[in-house]
Amino acid sequence: MSEHTVELDPIRLEIIANGLRSIADECFVALMRSSYSTNIKERKDHSIAIVDKAGRLVVQAELTLPIHIASMGGLMKCVLEKFGDDINEGDIFVANDPHTAGGTHLPDINYAMPIFIAGEIVAFVCNIAHHADIGGMVPGSMAGGMSEIYQEGLRIPVVRLFNKGILQQDIMDIMLLNVRVPEERQGDHNAQIASCRLGERRFKEVIGVHGLPSVLTAFDEIIDRTNQRMKDTIAQIPDGVYEFKDYMDSDGLSTYDIPICLKLTVKGERIHLDFAGTSPQVRGNINTTLNAVQASVNYALIGALDSEMPSNQGVLDAVDITCEPGTILNCVFPAPVAARAHACQRVIDIVLGALSKAIPDKVIAAANGANTTAVFSGVDPRTGKPYLYFETIGGGMGARATKDGKDGVQVGITNTSNLPVESIEQEYPLRVEEYGFVENSGGAGEFRGGMGLRRVLTPVDHECVFNGAGERFRYQPWGLFGGEVGASGQFQIEDADGIRRLDDKPNEVEVKLGTRITVETPGAGGYGKPAERNAEAVKRDQESGKYSPEFIKENYPTTNFGEQ
Repeated sequence: MSEHTVELDPIRLEIIANGLRSIADECFVALMRSSYSTNIKERKDHSIAIVDKAGRLVVQAELTLPIHIASMGGLMKCVLEKFGDDINEGDIFVANDPHTAGGTHLPDINYAMPIFIAGEIVAFVCNIAHHADIGGMVPGSMAGGMSEIYQEGLRIPVVRLFNKGILQQDIMDIMLLNVRVPEERQGDHNAQIASCRLGERRFKEVIGVHGLPSVLTAFDEIIDRTNQRMKDTIAQIPDGVYEFKDYMDSDGLSTYDIPICLKLTVKGERIHLDFAGTSPQVRGNINTTLNAVQASVNYALIGALDSEMPSNQGVLDAVDITCEPGTILNCVFPAPVAARAHACQRVIDIVLGALSKAIPDKVIAAANGANTTAVFSGVDPRTGKPYLYFETIGGGMGARATKDGKDGVQVGITNTSNLPVESIEQEYPLRVEEYGFVENSGGAGEFRGGMGLRRVLTPVDHECVFNGAGERFRYQPWGLFGGEVGASGQFQIEDADGIRRLDDKPNEVEVKLGTRITVETPGAGGYGKPAERNAEAVKRDQESGKYSPEFIKENYPTTNFGEQ
């Protein structure tokens, strides 16, 4: 507890907590509106948090990405360990490296700014944004084919970008020299810096209204109450040991059928997740760090147990995780990690799969289980300047105990949007020729799985390069309690030689004029036996055009549309 502790009644505590959340939300919007790249200003691939002086996460912005809790927590630990008492008013720290600076992959650049009151650090305002390129051997810094972190882009240890309010221009110059579209990156960096400073101003305004002792007490209360709420929720799970296993498709280089194993133990108000038996780290870049696994686990537990629960240090402290170093879920240097979100998405599916044996009515079937990545890069014929289009495209959400899964959405640890066609065609020399759902991609069931997305793109007046990364392109999203699997995804290329499937993690594909690239994302699994699906719901499926008559006949052969 803080030495400034005072008594807070519940109403005042809630007012202060909402004030802190409003700061995070305003900083989120400010970063979004002032950034340059579509990945941030349109897709909202960024996050905000307020952290106490000990590095504990207190509040996040409402639209924060669940996986970013890992990076911001890791950054703060490294800042405090490296700089200790040598932190000054006006400093701003920057970092991205997973192996030395608490990050989870290089495109996510972390910022942290201390907030001083009367010469004393009282908090930090942090943000993180996914930059569309951080250099390295592949445009977009995300595709398969990279076998060590050196190839993935610029590694930034925790450094002081602003020293007592003064920009260290040489550090910024290094960061911009190593990327492919430096003007866009400069704009995104400036947006992150401005967001930090806005958070500092707004936090001081809250202090001015409520006083420092009350706000510091609220920090402790917010974390402690969330921790107890999480423990109380865990206690509602029947005690026992629940196991589940699933496989990653491949690492994009040489390893296939990569197991992730989980033994989940519940005893009273404690929960322990042991990933013993999981694959050793692989050559390809689907490895992930332990802090990203922690973020994924906590997301899955909050989603299944209490979706209204705040995500802060109190949740992190209530969950025990064991994961052997040197495995795909706790990789060690110099493992590549650019596509770590695929492993994180699979962790979420596995946690929910294990929980389905304990709380079947609170979980969903396997979702699309991927961050299907598409990257186009080249020279824009309209300007003569390089461009880089980066996007992760949504897919199916798993079916639930009482509802169908949602179609074409981002799931799991990402909270981003799918880019509108208008944004793509306005910002980049690309044309979107098709955009819709993948027919028959949602698994059949009493409640069907969500649909995958299909997007077909072609370059306009130029040739370019395509990179991608997909998962659940081989291992289909599983259903629950008799529900059928969802469809897998795929990349295709169509040119003068016809239509052919690309590798699941394609690297440096030449796209000539007239060539079409198709991205199909996975669907999701169904929940419950198809024979138990309401006849009216089957009729809606047929009339929607999302399912073919053949699919309906095969999966719901006894349905009489005239009866319910």
